[in-house]
Amino acid sequence: MSSKLSDILQDQQLAELLLNEAQTRGFVTAMAAAPNIIAPTEWLAFLWGGEETSPFSTHEELENYANAIIDILNEARTTLFDNTWQWPEGCALDDSQIVTEATSNFCEGMLQGWQLARDDWETIMPPESEDNALLGGVLLSFSLLFDPETALEALKEQDADALAQFEEIFNAIPVMLCGLTQRGAMLVQD
Repeated sequence: MSSKLSDILQDQQLAELLLNEAQTRGFVTAMAAAPNIIAPTEWLAFLWGGEETSPFSTHEELENYANAIIDILNEARTTLFDNTWQWPEGCALDDSQIVTEATSNFCEGMLQGWQLARDDWETIMPPESEDNALLGGVLLSFSLLFDPETALEALKEQDADALAQFEEIFNAIPVMLCGLTQRGAMLVQD
């Protein structure tokens, strides 16, 4: 994962006040995928719980953090539009836990970030539109991977091969997320 962000999160006091790295990457990826760019100044504080005052001791520390976040945002946006976005390092399936903690945290951050862009998504992909199925599929997939135990029970009730379903979902997310991002941008341009 991002060495700049990792370095910042090595400070135990900051690590307790900021989203962890996987959650941060999920949140920032949601911002990168948003159909309308939302300036980081509007959402950066959400990465430390929305408090008006940042947890950083100096302006330089805040600036370093903001630069690390913008690097992640730019990288995510580029890879989403190039169809090369992949799960961040540490995000994977897990035999004993279904998904790794990093995967669950990434999905949590992604779903939190989506809330900020929700109105934009719902405006361009209203419930009655065909595009809404793509949006719903992506959100459902992230929700399932965020809370796999609940999802596993629901899949078992339907007599589905639950672990195979999780593997399919996990493997499909990069393509789905790139497609959703590109479709959202196209709809905003039209």
